[in-house]
Amino acid sequence: MIGRNRSDDPIRRRIESLGTSLSLPTVRRALGLLEGEHASGRRGGGDDVMDVRVYEPGDEARLIDWKSSARQGRPMVVQRERRVTSRVWMLMDAGRQMTGMCASGETAGDVAANALRMFAALSLRRSDDISLVFGDSASITRVPFNGGFSQFEHTLDRAMDREWSHDRNIDALLAYARRIRDRDALIVIATDEHALRREHVGTIGLIARTHPVVLIDVATLNPFAPPVGAAVVDGADRRRVPAFLRSAAAAEQVRVHREFNAEALRRELSRYGSRMIRAASSEEMFDEFVRLASLSMTSAAFNQLRAGQQNMGGVR
Repeated sequence: MIGRNRSDDPIRRRIESLGTSLSLPTVRRALGLLEGEHASGRRGGGDDVMDVRVYEPGDEARLIDWKSSARQGRPMVVQRERRVTSRVWMLMDAGRQMTGMCASGETAGDVAANALRMFAALSLRRSDDISLVFGDSASITRVPFNGGFSQFEHTLDRAMDREWSHDRNIDALLAYARRIRDRDALIVIATDEHALRREHVGTIGLIARTHPVVLIDVATLNPFAPPVGAAVVDGADRRRVPAFLRSAAAAEQVRVHREFNAEALRRELSRYGSRMIRAASSEEMFDEFVRLASLSMTSAAFNQLRAGQQNMGGVR
């Protein structure tokens, strides 16, 4: 069991504050870059006109249509179809390999789960529907969920509180994603850096033709460069890594090889219009998520995000 309900976890407090401290327009911009946007039937965006009405106190000035206002002789507001994703599918690799440790002392599963919480915090703020799916070599399980962010956390914590005894099955998880009929729904796939091979990238490309895709890629502990005072053991047979193998040269080779593979994967996914968020800890994942999301924001929205981070102690 690697999932625990840690209400005192500072990262989880920052994630919750991320969704509550930002205005709805800022949340929409933050998710826009990560997910791609498409037509929905909802009001509030900047695409096809749905109707025109008289300006009312409290309406945003940017919604005023000046041509309509000139014709009517009074301020008129245009209601447009908002381009958003109305459903988010979160697919979690639940193989026992996700119990592997990261340099932060967290398991890969812990970091991946916090990444999903980040998406949930903003998606639920925007009233999106969320489907949570766990997959390993034994089964693919969709976990029922309804409610707000607190309920999502409770549902995810319960789902994580399981025996992680089966191997992963990325092929089955991706096959499940390909069968999702919700065209244009955002698909978030959470796994670690050892799971995907070249053929899997092609499969993700097929999924990305009809859905925006974000890959959560958790970087695990370098076995030849453990934290000071820590011992690294094999996840399968619990044997320790021999001392004579732990050297700076070996650690550097592993680091370079992993970073090369990660960058190659990022480039390949980018060709298909997909994004990857890679980090070795929940804190790094949070910072990377905010950095990517901020790229789509106006300066005013970015300043709001920075202010929210400062209130959470997130800017260093």
